[in-house]
Amino acid sequence: MTATDGERRPAGELEASVLAALWAAGKPQSAAQVRSAMPQPLARTTVATLLARLHEKGAVGRSPGTRGFVYFPVEDSHGLTARRMHRELDQDGDRSTVLARFVEHLSPEDETELRRLLGESGP
Repeated sequence: MTATDGERRPAGELEASVLAALWAAGKPQSAAQVRSAMPQPLARTTVATLLARLHEKGAVGRSPGTRGFVYFPVEDSHGLTARRMHRELDQDGDRSTVLARFVEHLSPEDETELRRLLGESGP
């Protein structure tokens, strides 16, 4: 059974496709334009709903177009990943413990990079 036969798609797959279409376009797009750029065959209303949800999440901005809104990404994919990391961190009351556990599981290469980004010298 495929996703088009009633099976649910993995969470975020369609949102990722919408964002990819917006990033590729390089300029604000209507729901119809996004739909035509996506590999999945979706209804325009489905794409409009996805865009509205991404707007509510702060992942895309929108402005009035000739017929409805046109949408644009507010960050690149790395910025969106960082935003998700912040959201996860904000959901726990003990930020210090969460950060400590995160750092405990960093690879040596990631730890070196984090130290570099924080302006510290290596071990």
